[in-house]
Amino acid sequence: MDMQASAKAVAARKSAEDREGGGYGQFCPVAMAAEIFCMRWTPLILRELLAGSRHFNDLKRGLPRISPTLLSKRLKELQQGGLLETSGAQYILTPAGEDLRNLVMSLGFWGARWVDTQKSLKNLDPSLLMWDMRRNLNPTPLPPRRCVVQFTYPELSNRRDWWLVIERGNVDLCQTDPGFDVDLYVETSLKSMTAIWMGITNVATEIAGGRMDLSGDKNISRMMQSWLGLSPFAKAG
Repeated sequence: MDMQASAKAVAARKSAEDREGGGYGQFCPVAMAAEIFCMRWTPLILRELLAGSRHFNDLKRGLPRISPTLLSKRLKELQQGGLLETSGAQYILTPAGEDLRNLVMSLGFWGARWVDTQKSLKNLDPSLLMWDMRRNLNPTPLPPRRCVVQFTYPELSNRRDWWLVIERGNVDLCQTDPGFDVDLYVETSLKSMTAIWMGITNVATEIAGGRMDLSGDKNISRMMQSWLGLSPFAKAG
């Protein structure tokens, strides 16, 4: 193939790829909705927005593997699609965006029911796990004072230690020692903690199996399963 023919072939292929990336070209509402919803990372960005994240850095913490550039691009696309608007530095879902809540939740429940558990537990991410735990923690069973819980994942070389600071109903996540006295130390593997969070196992089972060690305040330790909270997609039973 000569250079001119080769260039034409490349151009033709690129043109076809561009057409494909531009949309399905169908009037069907499924096709038109999929052009917005099914872009890579978009369902997860919507998950974060629906879970209450409003600022760029909060969205990034819930999506640690997305680049800032791509996150900015997807947020602009959601605005252009009428699903998102800005208010100062905040991203706010429009009624059209909020109306996707049932779809996003249904997708999560479908995954929890039908996706193989062991495959799920291969995708371990301490940043996402701890961020999810922070926003779903239930402070009600805890003492009405500042409580600090340190989580340690011994098998990790980086991001090994994490702190949850609960005070006046607010929960902060720290990756560096906040300097407060620790009420409860939790030492376990990332896999065990993720399995607890997903509702695959529970705190008592992991302690009994020697896969989790708790030390510190006995009352906070005893109530861990109740204040920990679970993923909204946790498996029942």
